[in-house]
Amino acid sequence: MRHFFSLLFPVLFGTFSFGQTTLEYNLEKDAVYTIKQEAKQVITQELDGATHELTNLIDGILEFRVLGQRDSIYDISLTFRDLNLKMTSSIQGELMNVSAREVDETNMQSQIFHSLLDKPVNIALAKNGDILEVKGGNALVAEMAEASGLEDEFSLNMMKKSLEKEFGSEALSNSYKQMTFIYPKKKVKIGSQWKNEYTGKLQAKNVWTLENLSSETASISGLADITMDVTEMTTTMKLSGSQKTRITTDLNSGFIRKMSVEGLSKGASTMAQMGDQEIPTTIESTISYELIAPEVQTN
Repeated sequence: MRHFFSLLFPVLFGTFSFGQTTLEYNLEKDAVYTIKQEAKQVITQELDGATHELTNLIDGILEFRVLGQRDSIYDISLTFRDLNLKMTSSIQGELMNVSAREVDETNMQSQIFHSLLDKPVNIALAKNGDILEVKGGNALVAEMAEASGLEDEFSLNMMKKSLEKEFGSEALSNSYKQMTFIYPKKKVKIGSQWKNEYTGKLQAKNVWTLENLSSETASISGLADITMDVTEMTTTMKLSGSQKTRITTDLNSGFIRKMSVEGLSKGASTMAQMGDQEIPTTIESTISYELIAPEVQTN
C-alpha cells in the first residue's frame, strides 16, 4: 500500500499542481474540417447631426482539407463552399443581396461571388496557428474579375485591385489568422496567458488566457487592442478599439469547435467628394465560427 501511494503521489502532484498542457494543431492527412461562419458588421457615421448606418451580413461555409505535413507545418486546402452577402444602408436601402450558390446571370455581383466557390487555395499553417503563406489567392481574384464580364482592360484591372484587398493571397492570410492564430509556443496551464499579433486591414495585439480544460476541449479567451487603417480610392478610415474572443478548441486536433469575436472601434473616415472633412465613425462587429462536420476521408 505504501508503495502504491508513493507511485500515485507524483502522478497526482504532476497533474494537479503543474497541469502543463501543449496547445497546438495536430492534424492528420486527409482530415476535413467544415466551418460555418456568420458575421455582422454595423458601420455608423455621424455628420452634422445626421446618422448613416451601413449593415453588412455575411455567412458562409468553409472547408479545410489537410493535404500533408512538412516538419512542423501543415499544408491545407481552403475552399469556400457557400457564401451569402447582404448590405443595407439606412439611407439608400438594400445595396447588395447575393447568394453565391444561386447565380443570377444578369447580376455582376452574383457572377463574381459564384466564381469564388469550390476553387481551393493552399495555406501553410504552423502548429501555433500562424498562417505562414497562402498560394492561389491571386489566381482566384483573376477568375472572379473575369467572371464580372468586364471587357475593357482598365475596368478589369480596377476590379482586380478591389478584389485583391479581400480575396488576394495576403488578404486571405490576414483574414483567417483571426480564426487560427490562437496558440502559444510553450506549454501552459489554466490561468496562463500569452500574446501574439497579426496585421492587415485589421491589426490586433492579442492577450490570450487558458480559462479551462476538460479531457477533450480547451476554453480560451482573448482580449485585443485593434486598429483599422483602410485606404480606398474614394474613402479612408482610421479607427481603433478593442476585441473580445471566446474559443472552445478540440484538444486532440487543435481545431476550433466554436469561436465568437466581438469588436468595437471608433475613429474617423473621409470621402473624396467631401474633401478632408472627417466623419466620426464607429464599427461594431460580431463574428462566429462553428465546426459542423469534422471527418477523415481516405482516397
